[in-house]
Amino acid sequence: MKSLPSKSLLLFTASLLPASLLAATSAITPDDIMRFESLSKPVISDTGKTLAVEVSPDRGDSHGLVKNLVTKKEFSVEGGSKPKVSYDGRYVAFVDKQTLLTTEMASKKEKKKLKSGMVLVDTNTGKELRYERVKSFEFNETGSHIAIWYEAEDKKKEAKAKDNAETSKKDIKVDDDDQGSTVELVALNELKSVTFKDVTAFNFDKTGKHFALAINNVATDKHELRLVNLANNSAKIVHSLKQQQLGSLALSDDGKYLGFTFGDDKQAPFGREYSLSLYNIESGQISSAPTSKEWTLNRYAALRFSDDSQRLFFGRVPQVSQQIELAKVEKEADLYDQSIITGQRALRVWHGEDPRIKPHEVKQYKKELKRTYLAVLHVTGNNLVQLADLQVPDVEIQQQQRYALASSDLPYRKMITWAGFYRDFYLVDINTGRKIPVLSQQSSASEPVLSPNEKFVAYYLQGNAFLYEIANDRKINVTKSLDVSFADEDHDYPSNAPGYGFGPWLADDSGLLIYDKFDIWQLNTLSHETFNLTAGLGRKEGVQYRVTGLVDDKDSPSVLSNNQQVLLQGYSDITKGDGFYQAQIGTAGVTKLVGGDYKLKLLARSKDAETVVFSKEQYDLFPDLYTADYLSPQNATRQTDFDKQRRAFNWGKSELVQWTNGDGKPLDGVLIKPTNYVEGQRYPVLVYYYRFMSDRLHSFPQMKLNHRPNFAWFADNGYAVFLPDIRFEVGYPGDSSVQALTSGVQHLIDIGIADPQGVGIQGHSWAGYQTAFAVTKTNIFKAAVTGAPVSNMTSAYSGIRHGSGLARQFQYETGQSRIGESLFKSPQKYIENSPVFYVERINTPMMIMFGDKDDAVPWEQGVELYLAMRRTGKDVVFLQYQDEPHHLKKYPNKLDYSIRMMEYFDHYLKGKPAPEWLKAGEAYTEYKKAD
Repeated sequence: MKSLPSKSLLLFTASLLPASLLAATSAITPDDIMRFESLSKPVISDTGKTLAVEVSPDRGDSHGLVKNLVTKKEFSVEGGSKPKVSYDGRYVAFVDKQTLLTTEMASKKEKKKLKSGMVLVDTNTGKELRYERVKSFEFNETGSHIAIWYEAEDKKKEAKAKDNAETSKKDIKVDDDDQGSTVELVALNELKSVTFKDVTAFNFDKTGKHFALAINNVATDKHELRLVNLANNSAKIVHSLKQQQLGSLALSDDGKYLGFTFGDDKQAPFGREYSLSLYNIESGQISSAPTSKEWTLNRYAALRFSDDSQRLFFGRVPQVSQQIELAKVEKEADLYDQSIITGQRALRVWHGEDPRIKPHEVKQYKKELKRTYLAVLHVTGNNLVQLADLQVPDVEIQQQQRYALASSDLPYRKMITWAGFYRDFYLVDINTGRKIPVLSQQSSASEPVLSPNEKFVAYYLQGNAFLYEIANDRKINVTKSLDVSFADEDHDYPSNAPGYGFGPWLADDSGLLIYDKFDIWQLNTLSHETFNLTAGLGRKEGVQYRVTGLVDDKDSPSVLSNNQQVLLQGYSDITKGDGFYQAQIGTAGVTKLVGGDYKLKLLARSKDAETVVFSKEQYDLFPDLYTADYLSPQNATRQTDFDKQRRAFNWGKSELVQWTNGDGKPLDGVLIKPTNYVEGQRYPVLVYYYRFMSDRLHSFPQMKLNHRPNFAWFADNGYAVFLPDIRFEVGYPGDSSVQALTSGVQHLIDIGIADPQGVGIQGHSWAGYQTAFAVTKTNIFKAAVTGAPVSNMTSAYSGIRHGSGLARQFQYETGQSRIGESLFKSPQKYIENSPVFYVERINTPMMIMFGDKDDAVPWEQGVELYLAMRRTGKDVVFLQYQDEPHHLKKYPNKLDYSIRMMEYFDHYLKGKPAPEWLKAGEAYTEYKKAD
């Protein structure tokens, strides 16, 4: 095993050093931030015995951390990321990434060949097994085996090997999609393995009985369906095909059935038609699924059995055809053939009645190519039912046996351009395919939920929760008599306020939990009576309660029983702190288990044990991991101590500040005081914001270099950092933001924190717009940095979000930009809220940053602002990062921007000498390209 990087090794072994040697001794630098390690993707075994997490610095190589919660043994795994844990926790598998040094030193051609590996760790001994060039890996449900799927061999090497083989068929060209690669199946009890070549698909059953593989080799006409008995690792061929490429496969959960698709291997995969068959493992018989003239299968027909193994779900399409090819010039006459010439045109036709505008259609094209329409094969009786269709294309399957929820956005695709996202929702009968309309033109953000026993559909509409009784075809407003709103009370957009959602259903569909802003209500679905499960304490004390810590299974959500004790998370809207509470279904009231001035995040729950994993953090406390019994978080055990990194530095403090804006509205914000703060001394202040920020009071600062200022670095460099809440007024987003910002800054000046001549502001995207607008209205800021701002709403209104291909109009009429009307109805509002029209008022130096491949805001918005300020003689500098999207992705650019931002504010807010790039700019230069 290779040694850990020196910085990681120091941090990993720091707990062995005397406390006196860990005293804070140094100032924070960009190098420290690059090396600072964070935790991500924690997982716990289903038995609750093993915890694994990825430990990654901002720049550099990650390592895995494994902890056996029974033996307390702890292991560090070099290069480990994205952990998976076996059922019993005996083994943990990590992606083994190539080192940063290897990738940085490689040429572009070499980088394409670099592949990740896998490392398998025994949590009893710490012994590692490493595997190279691994495409994916998966433990089976019982934890007895792991399947390791390797990358395909290098094609040049493979071709050379075939040339030397007597059986080589050089005339056969195999499509990439038909190429298989090696799978190694490892029995974890003895670490014995069996290897299979040319694998294109594989699947475990949930009972731990079988492992199925699809093996395809077109060159040798080898198409085999193999089944492995996991009890003894013996494999057998259960079906062989001639010139038929095996496609998708699935094992039923009970291990009785194997579904598979296959199609003519002489046809290119793009237009290959597939058939579906079912193999009965006990009898060895194969039955073909029914077919129809209207529907068929293609290569994207993924298979999935229901939990009871009685239904096989898969996607179908109306037809399959090969990709269209353009005619080529092959003879003299073709040079003048108009159809051939125009066929090679580069044209996209935008029609006024297109459902989607062309850029959005282009972005959705590959997704639509892969779209299939859900069907179900009822195993008993071999009855096939089409569930989705061309009018209602989307069906959501969980584990209900009679109904599923279906939806369609087809009627609203054109109006997405200006009105946002809507859908019609239906119930679809799984036995017949019949569709029952439930909701029309419902916001896509307010999807209904189907009860587990399929008696009810719950949904939110216009401030209330409704219950649809399926059997009676009746809709009931179940919250209309309650003296509380179920609409988002903080909604400040020009659209209908959404609700707060639903909690779990109760057993037998007897009840449902419903959330308002603060409290949880329990609904009796038969009597339609409700009572406040949290006894109104949420609204009374300003605490937002939500059920947490249940087993997370999207396909089969947790169901609560009456009198069951459940864990709640409570967030105080007043102190911004979190707590864990206990409640009992059917009884009003909550019991506080633990809570205080810190943030709690529940991160994982073991499926078959009562163990939860959560983090606890403050601005000056790293979010280390804790484990506890589900209903006893107050007795948690701390499992990591990465806070030792923070303790090596000086660190500021955060506190809540409150003030009143010019309209008399109370506002909250977070003040991060500089390290070594001295009472009564004034400091330069950096304002960073977006919308609501006060909930970050107890958040540990993100130790990364990116498009945001690093709070810890700025605080250690003598800045106070201010994070104010912004509350907007529809039609006047710019002015309402300015009111919040200026009143908040003035409050800091009044209480003696802020140096009035040293206040700077930085925002990105929506906050970038607010920053650019604010300095047209006030001179309170002495320097401004604006990232990816909209500067001209009149031109941005009809722009394109290049990442999604969506038009930007809906953002202004119903979304974030909050104008509330079209440009054509209220042009003056668009002008009044656009900074570019008022640049002559700007007296604040400004630095603009944009990536010139911004996929959210057209980067020309930055050009407009720059040119306007340049034309009017204002102090402006524009940073154009090449080939970068909305948020900087390339680390050299992130580091460069972070350094320039600090230098910029140091100059204007602290009076430090301007760096050369700020005094004189930088001339355009072309560098020698690497070989």
